[in-house]
Amino acid sequence: MKNKSIAQLGTLFVILFAILFARQIYVQVLAGPAIAARGQNPRHALLDQYRGRILAGDGTVLALTVKNKRVYPFGASLAHTVGYTSQRYGTAGIEDSYDSALTPPDTTGDPIAQLFEIAAAVTGKSAQPRGADVITTLNPSIQAELSVRMQAELRGAGIVLDPRTGAVLAMSSVPSFDPNEIDALFPALSIASGSPLLNRATSGLYAPGSTFKIVTAADGLESGIINMQSTFEDPGYFVIGNYTVHDDEGEVPGFLDLTGAFARSSNVDFAQIALKIGVATWYEYVAKWGLGESLDFQLSAERDRIPRRDDVFPGVLAQLGFGQASLLVSPLRMALVASTIANRGITPRPYIVRQIKRDGARSSFGAATLAQPISPETAQNVKKMMVAVVQAGTGTAAALPGVTVAGKTGTATNPAGKSHSWFVCFAPAQAPRVAVAIIVENAGYGAAVAAPIARNVLRVALQAVRD
Repeated sequence: MKNKSIAQLGTLFVILFAILFARQIYVQVLAGPAIAARGQNPRHALLDQYRGRILAGDGTVLALTVKNKRVYPFGASLAHTVGYTSQRYGTAGIEDSYDSALTPPDTTGDPIAQLFEIAAAVTGKSAQPRGADVITTLNPSIQAELSVRMQAELRGAGIVLDPRTGAVLAMSSVPSFDPNEIDALFPALSIASGSPLLNRATSGLYAPGSTFKIVTAADGLESGIINMQSTFEDPGYFVIGNYTVHDDEGEVPGFLDLTGAFARSSNVDFAQIALKIGVATWYEYVAKWGLGESLDFQLSAERDRIPRRDDVFPGVLAQLGFGQASLLVSPLRMALVASTIANRGITPRPYIVRQIKRDGARSSFGAATLAQPISPETAQNVKKMMVAVVQAGTGTAAALPGVTVAGKTGTATNPAGKSHSWFVCFAPAQAPRVAVAIIVENAGYGAAVAAPIARNVLRVALQAVRD
């Protein structure tokens, strides 16, 4: 009798287990897709728990999951670049661009995978695969220096590239926010003045001001319209129809050669160069540089704003020669312009993710060419003029002891207030390893504000790439 009771009890346990097992199969395999579609599906939280990490080039962790919470060790410093992930507010930055890689494979609706998970659960083991690790090109020491310098300003952006490859070594945008608290902060951030959620380095658009004289000089030389021996008469102003171009603070430079006009950043001379280039040739080189085209980059980047050809009459073309009128570009674009000169006329394709690593398998990304708008000879001549800017022109505040720096200042007129301060550069000029673009909004002269920031970032960056 006792044995019969034990047998009946055993049978009951088997039946109960079979029912539970069948229920698990139904929930996970058959009804899984419908359940997964529900907004508050706890499966999403499980996937977040096993989300992959984001790493700097040296392995420093930039984003990871700790006890079901996404943690960003660099906080506001990399908020726009690394981004954030939120079940309520979505994703941004690398977290967004590489969400599919970072997110573990969702086995909902896959009967075989689900059976393995059930078997693992019965044995007390986890079969949930992890998301991939995303390895970036970012350098923590360069990033730290750039962030400190930029966070001292109210609004602006900076970006550091390897001009040979297009690898992004550092990127900063201010104002910023703490991505660790995105759920609590997002409602206020989304309506805050200053647009703190905007990545100004890639999506902020500004008149480039005199930094665009790099492009104007290169186009003039490449097309043969001017040469290094060309001279210009600069009385301090230049009249085109109803429009008058002025040099800064009423300067009257007189006769200048091309290097002198570039080093002193003469608006009058570069207005004349643009008029010599002409509308047709100007747009021809716009296409060669890729200006106004969608930028091939792993993060979201705003397209440059180029005026419609029908809207460009002589007065507008003159202003375009020194980076004004309705021309708008991002700091990333100007870093690529500097990189083109540093890289013998070749524009590298920018990239910030170099590898995706999952379960021993690796997918890698590397150097590629975006464009080649000018020849090595033209790039060499423009580089010489950029060196003159730092050695004896408007960019002396960017000079570094023992290093030849090539750079260009810019003071971009801002219709809404004080001018924006620009500086773009690369170093060492003989064998460039680092290119930098800095913009500080409403800060006035590029020589006074942006150039010293670039100098400090260059100093740290050159040491970092040598180590």
